[in-house]
Amino acid sequence: MEEKKASRKILSVEDSISIRKSVSFILSQAGYTVVEAEDGLVGLNKAKAEVEKFGLVITDINMPNMDGIQLIQELRKTEGYKFTAIIALTTENQESKMQEGKSAGATGWIVKPFSADKLLAVVKKIIG
Repeated sequence: MEEKKASRKILSVEDSISIRKSVSFILSQAGYTVVEAEDGLVGLNKAKAEVEKFGLVITDINMPNMDGIQLIQELRKTEGYKFTAIIALTTENQESKMQEGKSAGATGWIVKPFSADKLLAVVKKIIG
């Protein structure tokens, strides 16, 4: 039986335009399709609107309108995203925040500032 490969389409949710553009550039250069969202609410709406589900969601934690923890919780309740990999990309490195993210359903955690190599290594490990 043919194994279904994870979609190479990534949702990047980040309120900082420079970081959002940086993540998008790094991943696009590596052949991934990246859709950007400026906060959790926009990200959630884009995830729900996509016909082909995202293979990976990368989200900041501290954002206006809907933070990353809320976004992760909402995605986990959304059809097609119960088991999707979700990476928190954030300046938050306190154990309590990481635990909160894990409890919400985050798959992993990358602390800013991050290197392009580290981001790509994590993405490749998750969706190839």
